[in-house]
Amino acid sequence: QVQLVESGGGLVQAGGSLRLSCAASGTIFSINAMGWYRQAPGKQRELVAIITGGRMTKYSDSVEGRFTISRDNAKNTVYLQMNSLKPEDTAVYYCNAGAKTSAFRAESTYWGQGTQVTVSS
Repeated sequence: QVQLVESGGGLVQAGGSLRLSCAASGTIFSINAMGWYRQAPGKQRELVAIITGGRMTKYSDSVEGRFTISRDNAKNTVYLQMNSLKPEDTAVYYCNAGAKTSAFRAESTYWGQGTQVTVSS
């Protein structure tokens, strides 16, 4: 099994910055894409940003130019640098990873427990 643990959430004023981290641990053979999703109260979970194993990235239109996703493969960790935060960025942020626990198993999708980000106006 693979466990994902997020950290770095908190309360920040509009215009401020936060950096989220997500570390993967457990029985890891390989990790493919890693990403961040978020879910605001009363809304569906949405993709924020994703980074492939080859470090190709994709962002939602709402965060393009403000957020930056990166990864450290040696540490099995993905980061989300969030700048120019807005009240509408308030949500629980979830880490996601596609990983294999052995060379003979299919890739599975894993989720973290989530970290709260609150942006005050």
